Amino acid sequence: METGWMRSRRQRQVLIFFVLLSMSGVGADLGPYSVVEETERGFFVANLGKDLGLGLTEMSRRGARIISQGHKEHLQLKLQTGDLLIKEKLDREELCGSAETCQLHFQVLMENPLEIFQAELRVKDINDHSPVFSEREMILKIPENSPLGMTFPLNNALDLDVGSNNIQNYKISPNPHFQVLTHNLSDGRKYPELVLDKELDREEEPEIALILTALDGGSPPRSGTAQVRIEVVDTNDNAPEFGQPVYKVHIPENSSVGSLVATVSASDLDSGVNGKLVYSLFRPSEDTSQTLEVNPITGEIRLRKQVDFETVRSYEVDIKATDGGGLSGKCTLYLQVLDVNDNAPEVTMSALTSPIPENSPETVVAVFSVSDPDSGDNGKTICSIPDGLPFLLKPSAKNFYTLVTKGALDREERAHYNITITVTDLGTPRLKTEHNITVLVSDVNDNAPAFTQTSYTLFIRENNSPALHMGSVSATDTDAGANAQVTYSLLQPQDPSLPLHSLVSINADNGQLFALRALDFEALQAFEFLVGATDRGAPALSSQALVRVQVLDANDNAPFVLYPLQNGSAPCTELVPRAAEPGYLVSKVVAVDGDSGQNAWLSYQLLKATEPGLFGVWAHNGEVRTARLLSERDAAKHRLLLLVKDNGEPPLSASVTLHVLLVDGFSQAYLPLPEAAAGAAAQSDPLTVYLVIALASVSSLFLFSVLAFIAVRLCRRGRAGLVGGCSVPEGHFPGHLVDVSGTGTLSQSYQYEVCLKGGMGTDEFKFLQPIIPSLPVHDTGRNVEENENFRNSFGFNIQ
Repeated sequence: METGWMRSRRQRQVLIFFVLLSMSGVGADLGPYSVVEETERGFFVANLGKDLGLGLTEMSRRGARIISQGHKEHLQLKLQTGDLLIKEKLDREELCGSAETCQLHFQVLMENPLEIFQAELRVKDINDHSPVFSEREMILKIPENSPLGMTFPLNNALDLDVGSNNIQNYKISPNPHFQVLTHNLSDGRKYPELVLDKELDREEEPEIALILTALDGGSPPRSGTAQVRIEVVDTNDNAPEFGQPVYKVHIPENSSVGSLVATVSASDLDSGVNGKLVYSLFRPSEDTSQTLEVNPITGEIRLRKQVDFETVRSYEVDIKATDGGGLSGKCTLYLQVLDVNDNAPEVTMSALTSPIPENSPETVVAVFSVSDPDSGDNGKTICSIPDGLPFLLKPSAKNFYTLVTKGALDREERAHYNITITVTDLGTPRLKTEHNITVLVSDVNDNAPAFTQTSYTLFIRENNSPALHMGSVSATDTDAGANAQVTYSLLQPQDPSLPLHSLVSINADNGQLFALRALDFEALQAFEFLVGATDRGAPALSSQALVRVQVLDANDNAPFVLYPLQNGSAPCTELVPRAAEPGYLVSKVVAVDGDSGQNAWLSYQLLKATEPGLFGVWAHNGEVRTARLLSERDAAKHRLLLLVKDNGEPPLSASVTLHVLLVDGFSQAYLPLPEAAAGAAAQSDPLTVYLVIALASVSSLFLFSVLAFIAVRLCRRGRAGLVGGCSVPEGHFPGHLVDVSGTGTLSQSYQYEVCLKGGMGTDEFKFLQPIIPSLPVHDTGRNVEENENFRNSFGFNIQ
């Protein structure tokens, strides 16, 4: 158990030794600082701010921090005061092993701007370990005839402390035969040798027991003891001797286990048991005993495990040959380990910034160091990154590199970069290490939202339900996060009279457009407005698009009959001479429709007549004509029910009643009633007067009704604010019917001037005004001359 403990301590010493070797090439810009081992945590070492000439706020602003080599951080920097403190207890023996000087190298890293300072901390040793012998009891067989002054090597003790705290000398318990001498090895260790001062006599004293004490140089000194038991043997007067006192060999570090290192050989002039030799390692260190083994018969020394140049570069061990009589001789083996390029370079990332904002040139992305534990060209390295990346490697301090951007990055072009840092050494064969880092590019609000179209045209049918979804606008933003979140809004229309916010609303999140109220094609056929899209960046960016809403006409207006006027007063009566030919124009039905397109295409139809087959109506112009010759048997009074129908879906219609009187001629003063046909001749003159009076009354009532209707409509439109003016369409309704005398047409032509609302030419009817042309009038009698003004008011002549 004690042997295992000693071996563990030796391993730690060797490990610390090679850590020190790897750090020995680092120069120091600060310090060196020193601290005694086992110092409590938080112990003040130095004030770095004062040493660097920096104020406390400047150290904090520049992001000062400590970078330690290896995996442990032994120091900490207190930014508030700039003090360098011990982070944990330091064990010099654990850190540096048996090295005389224990140096811990570290760096002080300033991140903004980047600056690295090399520093060194020296750990001073204290006497906290006592010497320990690997064997608590040593047995020596010494021939009784050994000459005075003969030396007998003893196993040395081990002390983990260094310098004056290590073993300084050995002493032996008082006895008459021996004294102990202290000798130094090339590696600084001290070992004892027992010197014979007085001849031995086996018969007088066959066994001698001594106490060997090892003393270190600490204050107070520490010591360790071992028992030396000497057996006095019979005469064996020849000790083994090696052919050469020193064996120097070289072996590459990649040699396999069991490889032959060297073969030592010794000879003994004695014979028999006294001449039989046994080889062994003498006073090996723990690491040496684990690395090398010797064949006790042949003296071959072989590897028990692979050697590592980066851990231990050389071994020194004594080989002892002992004969059967107890005499021994020794030689020294110097084993030099040759370096082989068996270690790939190592990359240690000290700082990594990710993500980095776009549009920021020459930004520090990463700071890292490169190391290779091999030596010579095997430890020299070359660092590179792939071509074609917008990054640049810059060497900064010793074995430190900085990765910076060449120029401004664009997140919309590329949002992240996978960068492979390749480090290659110059050994044979060359070894390389690849270290991958991912650099994300954070977004900056540098792109305004863009609409999928510069303008949108939406169609909506009139009389729509409120909150009807008319359509959508869409905009995209190539930025990310809040910079890409688009909000939609209605912009102030160019026409200030357009009540946009009472007509349309927009969903701010998805751009859906809704009609707030029912639209009327006859009042508003189309309107335009601008829609804005704004992102949520800082500052916010926006764009706009034009939206045109086209209102589609619905068949929501029934035809309106202008003539004959249906106002509930006396019916309109048309006079037709019985001598009229077939196709004689009786009257013309005039109607309009407030709708547009095919919804305003009107057709006319005769629904009902007093005598079917006598009259007919033209479907496209509403002209009522005779269908055949009139006869005396035909009734004098006829009632025609006409239907005016538009071409919408579903079609709307209006009906009108037309009264027709058949007369023998327009010169008759009165119209005979069917019931009084017998007395018509005797009373023809009074009846004509009555007929003229009746016609004048009906015509006057018709005129006043038309004027009243026009006045009411104008007042209503004026209050609603929907009509800005009245314009006369370019063409008139067809209606000039020329008097052709004896051919059977009406004796008076009709012309109607219609005022429509401006804009489409198919809008709502406003008013009707008959225009009376100047036509020749035939003087057919006194009664006609007396009623000339009456005839001109109604636009026809009675012949």
